[in-house]
Amino acid sequence: MNRIKDKIARKVRRKTRIRKNLSGSSTKPRISIFKSNKHLYVQVIDDLSGHTLASIGNVGEFKELKVTVGDAEKLGIELGKKLMALKIETAVFDRNGNLYHGVVKAFADGTRKSGIQF
Repeated sequence: MNRIKDKIARKVRRKTRIRKNLSGSSTKPRISIFKSNKHLYVQVIDDLSGHTLASIGNVGEFKELKVTVGDAEKLGIELGKKLMALKIETAVFDRNGNLYHGVVKAFADGTRKSGIQF
């Protein structure tokens, strides 16, 4: 039981350390990713006004996608298309305490492939 609590505590420390340096605006929003074992949710947030500009996840229209590296890249490409439609070309990537490898890295790479710069 202690190992689980330690793992959660490490993630919370990483998240706090990351968020104190990141902030999004309407011209350069923050892309925040949440990953669970079954789902992947991403929000594009303007922190100055406190609004979500766009969101995507593997629920709803993309429910056939799983939490795998290939599907995360496809989801990143789709989010990039949404951001380009909103005329947003640069963003700040918030990995939300997750380690930057695997699904999180694949999502970021997919978003970059669609033309969004971090």
